[in-house]
Amino acid sequence: MDSITQAALGAAIGGTVLGRRLGRKAVLLGAVVGTLPDLDVVLDYGDAIANVTQHRGFSHSLFVLTGLGVLLAWLCARFAPARDISLRRWLTFFLLILLTHPLLDALTTYGTQLFWPLKTPPVAWPIVFIIDPIYSLVLLVALGVAMFTGKIKRRCAWGLALSCAYLMFAMGAKGVVIQRLEPVLATQGIEEAPRLIQPAPFTTLLWRATIIDGDTQYESLIGLLDHKPPVLEPFTRQIDLAGSAVNDRHIQRLRWFAGPFLRYDLQREDEMQTLLVTDVRLGFPGFYPFTYAIANRLDEHATWRPLEISTQLASERGVDQTTLKRLWTRAKGDSGALCAAALVEPRWRLAPAAC
Repeated sequence: MDSITQAALGAAIGGTVLGRRLGRKAVLLGAVVGTLPDLDVVLDYGDAIANVTQHRGFSHSLFVLTGLGVLLAWLCARFAPARDISLRRWLTFFLLILLTHPLLDALTTYGTQLFWPLKTPPVAWPIVFIIDPIYSLVLLVALGVAMFTGKIKRRCAWGLALSCAYLMFAMGAKGVVIQRLEPVLATQGIEEAPRLIQPAPFTTLLWRATIIDGDTQYESLIGLLDHKPPVLEPFTRQIDLAGSAVNDRHIQRLRWFAGPFLRYDLQREDEMQTLLVTDVRLGFPGFYPFTYAIANRLDEHATWRPLEISTQLASERGVDQTTLKRLWTRAKGDSGALCAAALVEPRWRLAPAAC
């Protein structure tokens, strides 16, 4: 989640745990502690792919954050002016704030390396978009009321309860979407194919399903208010383009990070060809922000030469107001308002746009 939301979550937990002892200071301290894991964004790991795949790494590890929480709790119990707060209470304060940060991040598509330094892929079970206005506003409003009224513990606790209820709603919504999608996948004979079900940008009323079947990427938008069964829209991934670069360390790292949810493309400049790899999980069809240049060659018959340092390409498109309006209309159940193929360039489509 975004840093503002993480700070709000930390502040709400801080106010709930120590609001009675520290008052408003508990909220402010909780906000600061809640943002600590995201300070790894200032680190440069050497190239674009390393930066994106190592973010939410050691600083989001449950092992590292547990150790940090114990250390901070001991220091506060030993040296903080509020000497009436026990070590146990400080432990509850720091551990809850620090550990809920990566756990909340794991509920987004990007995922989190919860078990660093183990080499397991990032853990992700997406039920909220990276920016979710409802979840964030619930916490921010509760914090505002708490700071204004001085009823820190009670108002912060209400904010946490309502935000958790929203996450439970999102979990239930995802279950409904999966139930609607299963018969469609069975009909296509791809019920065992790798899939990703995630909320559409800024809402949990509309969900995006991505299914990978060899060189084909299926996309489907599924709304809780839909009256029609889901429609699978096929696109090509152009995996043959990878060719001799398939075992390149950049591709291997992206496969560890994103699994099979990658597509490939060529960028031509004069006589030089550059191999591009896009993570299709992040963003939205037609608006993928994470595309990387990883190798080049002189012509289609030459062998790919891996780039020593991968680079991230600037996104060519941004989500405009018209698309956002269509997205909201689609979320309200109008299946003709928006489909993935209408947003994607024709060369990627394997079937005409259905809307």
